[in-house]
Amino acid sequence: MSDTRLPHEKGFHVSWDQLHRDARALAWRLDGKGPDGGDWRAVVAITRGGMAPAMIVARELDIRMVDTISVKSYHSGGGKADQRREAEVLKSPDMEIVGDGTGVLIVDDLVDTGKTLEVVRALMPNAHVATVYAKPLGREQVHTFITEVSQDTWIFFPWDMALQYVEPYRGT
Repeated sequence: MSDTRLPHEKGFHVSWDQLHRDARALAWRLDGKGPDGGDWRAVVAITRGGMAPAMIVARELDIRMVDTISVKSYHSGGGKADQRREAEVLKSPDMEIVGDGTGVLIVDDLVDTGKTLEVVRALMPNAHVATVYAKPLGREQVHTFITEVSQDTWIFFPWDMALQYVEPYRGT
């Protein structure tokens, strides 16, 4: 029997409050774990999803050097298997600052299959990769994460949702 559920039927809905709590928990887990006396030199956010958690981690750990890496691995329709493609770096961080990644935190919202992180880690092999959420296929690409969800769970992030009226279950 095939699984005909829509993405929202096995969805994990993340509110802004929950994302903030989870990103702070990620920062707490990383605190004092950097190679330079426990400190981290810089944070590199994977755009776009990693920007909000990276900002929270940088604030909590008082890291002032923040940069981004832009990687595109999906067509505009989302993350469905037929819409995935090879990960492509659209914008790199300042390599003079991040170097091989020693003392650098790479932050993303989620690791799914790990393909994006494979590309990012090749650029900064000594960086520490941290994600808020992790799926089993990508876990080996991440050093630190907060919550694991099943591979077939679709995570709805707050920037992808809007509040709207919903009909009652039993109608009106």
